[in-house]
Amino acid sequence: MARIPVTPAIAIDESELEESFIQATGPGGQNVNKVATAVQLRFDVARSRSLPDHVRDRLLQIAGRRVTKEGVLIVTARRFRTQERNRVDARDRLIAMIREASFVAPPRHPTQTPRAEKRRRLDNKKKQGTLKRLRGRPGAE
Repeated sequence: MARIPVTPAIAIDESELEESFIQATGPGGQNVNKVATAVQLRFDVARSRSLPDHVRDRLLQIAGRRVTKEGVLIVTARRFRTQERNRVDARDRLIAMIREASFVAPPRHPTQTPRAEKRRRLDNKKKQGTLKRLRGRPGAE
């Protein structure tokens, strides 16, 4: 059973992927009407044994409308004219989505505006106010 490496910690079994070939639209002349070159890759995210729980949850979030109610992620690739290149493209896109789901952003620690920055801002406001006041009519003060 072959495993597809995604990250150093995550690899998915090829048996978890299901590929079907459909007719593509777009360029290709008569060949488009004769050969099923587009690939529909299905990956059952909900039942996958290869994904940790936090990655599974984020992947379902990231995938959005590409996931069925049963939790199956569908990636359709029809960019290229050959079946093989579309297969590679579909797998690459799936791996990229899983990598994105496995990345956890470091927590943000809120900071306060430095006192010197606040003072500079207020000094600048006072200067601007003084300039505007001086632009008025003479003796209007």
